[in-house]
Amino acid sequence: TLIASGILQVGDALPSERELAVALNVGRDAVRGGIQNLAARGILEISQGARTRVRRSDVGSVTVGIATARAVEAYDIESVHAARLLVEREVVADAARNIRPQKIALLETLLDAQKKTLDDPVRFLICDHEFHVAIYQASPNRLLADFSTDLYSYMMEHRREAMSRPGAIAVSYADHVAIVAALRAHDPEAAAGAFAAHTG
Repeated sequence: TLIASGILQVGDALPSERELAVALNVGRDAVRGGIQNLAARGILEISQGARTRVRRSDVGSVTVGIATARAVEAYDIESVHAARLLVEREVVADAARNIRPQKIALLETLLDAQKKTLDDPVRFLICDHEFHVAIYQASPNRLLADFSTDLYSYMMEHRREAMSRPGAIAVSYADHVAIVAALRAHDPEAAAGAFAAHTG
């Protein structure tokens, strides 16, 4: 999914197994198995003494949210961004009303992981993806959560470019801290406002 949505592109080095396990909230064995599976399919290249890299981006038909990855690209970016702002405000407000302690703990773990990636845009974007999806999934409306995931994934090419600018990752991280504080307080207005500031 990270490759299909454009978070990881051909030539990108993967974070370590430990970092991926934290970012994706899975065990290291699951990460290792996934890497070996993708390497066997020729999608990843594993080299002794070097980081594993993305070899090709053709991963077949992968669903991100409710649509096939990149299906939303039939629309212009302005329309997608406007839709994202409208939908995410409601999804995030809904998440603030309904978020459970386990999801807050996951978001705090992801914040800790993000803090260690402030100098690495690719690693940050992996954590960023998981952070956003975790918030969307805290909403009880699964359709809107999946739709938000699609809209987020569409913006990936632009996020990669934006995160490569000096200081952009630190600003995004600070936004994430504010979002988690509003979610922890179960404050729908503050959460929606913090998210709007983050995505605006």
